[in-house]
Amino acid sequence: MISSITLRVNYSETDQMGVVYHANYLIWFDRARTELMRETGLTYKELEQQGVFLAVSTVRIRYRAAARYDDLVLVRCWVRELASRRVTFGYAVDRAATGELLATGETSLVSLTHQHTLTRLPDHVLDLLKPIPDPVDL
Repeated sequence: MISSITLRVNYSETDQMGVVYHANYLIWFDRARTELMRETGLTYKELEQQGVFLAVSTVRIRYRAAARYDDLVLVRCWVRELASRRVTFGYAVDRAATGELLATGETSLVSLTHQHTLTRLPDHVLDLLKPIPDPVDL
């Protein structure tokens, strides 16, 4: 499954040159990942109510072209890798009007208890999150 969201670049997300400030891509990744989880049938809120918290442990972003104020961007998210205590998501950000690839990235999240100790991902979560081949070169 590849989840996608479309966002319009807000003025507040840009720097003085009208280019999206680099840290905003992390927020977009988070929003796309949240929607992917929702589309699998399990929200972060439900997972946390079950005592499992996903904490970002690694982030990687490759910037390829600038997103600018008022652009519509398409943010895609998918599961790249799945292990007993970790899930890695891939991302691609495209300019919606042209399909130009603006950025790619990945985040790895570890599974923690409410006491912040590592724990296994529940079997029903492992069943829902299915890794797929990367649709773009990260």
